[in-house]
Amino acid sequence: MSDLKSVCVYCGSRPGDDQAFMETGRKLGQTLAAEGIELVFGGGDVGIMGATANAVVDAGGRVIGVIPKFLRDVEIPSERIQELILTDTMHERKHDMYERSDAFCVLPGGVGTLEEVIEVISWAQLQQHAKPIVLVNVNNYWAPFLALLDHVMNRGFAGPETRQHYRIVESYDQVLPTIRNWINGGDREKTPKF
Repeated sequence: MSDLKSVCVYCGSRPGDDQAFMETGRKLGQTLAAEGIELVFGGGDVGIMGATANAVVDAGGRVIGVIPKFLRDVEIPSERIQELILTDTMHERKHDMYERSDAFCVLPGGVGTLEEVIEVISWAQLQQHAKPIVLVNVNNYWAPFLALLDHVMNRGFAGPETRQHYRIVESYDQVLPTIRNWINGGDREKTPKF
């Protein structure tokens, strides 16, 4: 993978309790559009998810949303995006998002976001992919999650090499440089090679 064409963004279907979360989604969306990178996301027009997708569309970028049919009344599919894929199950949703993406960016979110990031880290650890995974630690949102991952490693349930499967940044403007550095082997000692 030498060319970055699409980024999957995992994030909350709610806005959270800090305006910085929504603003980060908007700014990331604008950046993706400006760079000509397609957004792949959960399809909803609500929360950080909606803010990110709408920012991409407003800036002239392309968006693919993937949403299970049973969530249409909860996450309210966006009518502004270029492509909306309806799936029967959450498993199909996550698989489609994975297949259409060159990298993953994780913004603040809830249990669904946690499930998504754990899954792609787990798949990387199992050598099922070597796609970049970047967590945006907006106002230290991901600190408890990162502490849990450290706890799992410290207690012997995962090796320290688990850390090579994800990167942590503090701001939306660090996402694409971090992904590109990973893809281009700029941090070779950390970058998984399968």
